[in-house]
Amino acid sequence: MNLSNNKILITGGASGIGLGLTERFIQENNTVIICGRRESVLNEVKAKFPSVITKVCDLSLEEDRIALYQWIAQNHPDLNVLINNAGIQKWVSVTDADFYESMKAEINTNIEAPLHLTSLFIQLKSLTTVMNVTSGLAFSPFAKVPVYSATKAFFRSFTLSLRHLLKAENIEVVEIIPPALNTDLGGVGLHDAHPSVSSFIESIFEQLKEGKTELTFGTSETRLNASAEDLRNHFNAMHS
Repeated sequence: MNLSNNKILITGGASGIGLGLTERFIQENNTVIICGRRESVLNEVKAKFPSVITKVCDLSLEEDRIALYQWIAQNHPDLNVLINNAGIQKWVSVTDADFYESMKAEINTNIEAPLHLTSLFIQLKSLTTVMNVTSGLAFSPFAKVPVYSATKAFFRSFTLSLRHLLKAENIEVVEIIPPALNTDLGGVGLHDAHPSVSSFIESIFEQLKEGKTELTFGTSETRLNASAEDLRNHFNAMHS
C-alpha cells in the first residue's frame, strides 16, 4: 500500500497499538479517522493531533457498526483503508464463574466486530486496503488468555482467506502480527516489561515500505516462521 495520501479508519485508534498507528499515519501525511466508546479519550487524541477525525462508536454493538459505516459512506466516501485494530483481552480461566460472559465479550469484539466491519466496508468503491491486527498468540496460545488467543488464531485464519478472496476486487489485505507490547491490553501494568509500541510501529512501517503483507516484530516473527515442534516447545516452556 501507499503510505501517504490515504484516508484511513483505525478502530481502537485512541490507545495502544491503535494510537501508535494513528500518530505514524498522520506523520506520513494521511487523513486518519479513529473510533471508540469513550468520547473523553477520543478528545485527548484530538487535542494532541488536531487533524484526526473522531467518531464515538461501541463496536460491540451491531447497530453502532452499521451506523459507523453509514456515517463514513455519507461523510467520507473516499475512505480507502480499513484497519481492524480494536480488541480486548481478558485473563480468565474456564473455571471462573463469569467465564461465559467474558468469553462472549471477547468473541464479539475480537471476531464478530471486525468481520462485520469488513463485510460492510468492502462495499465502498474507494477501498483499497484492509489491515487486520492479529497476534503472535495466534500461533502459540497463552493459557492465561485462552479466549483471546483463540480469537486471534481465528482472525489470522480469516485474514489468510480474505487475502485470497479480495484479490479479484483489487483490495490488498495486510496482517499486523504484534508480540506482547508495553500497553494496557488485558490490564494496567501486565505488559510493562515488554517492548515499546514505538519500536514496533517503526519496524512494521519499514516492512510496509518493503511491500510485505505479514508484518511481524520480535517474538511474533519467530512464531510466524516456527515449526510445529518449535511451537509445541514454546507452549510447554511458557506453561512449565
